[in-house]
Amino acid sequence: MEITLVGGAVIAIGGIFPALAIGLIGMKAMEAIGRNPESGSKVLVPMLLGMAFAEAIAIYALLLAFRA
Repeated sequence: MEITLVGGAVIAIGGIFPALAIGLIGMKAMEAIGRNPESGSKVLVPMLLGMAFAEAIAIYALLLAFRA
């Protein structure tokens, strides 16, 4: 029973912060493109990289939850 609770806590905590980070990255990228539409191609790649790195942290948390 404790192992199930620990795994659930790991994935809950390890998933919420990357989700917030991805949301903030997307929000700020859309804000930047909205202010300067010509910057869309310059903003896209760093935005996607930032989102991918944040998602990788969530995947690590998922792997830890399966181990717990």
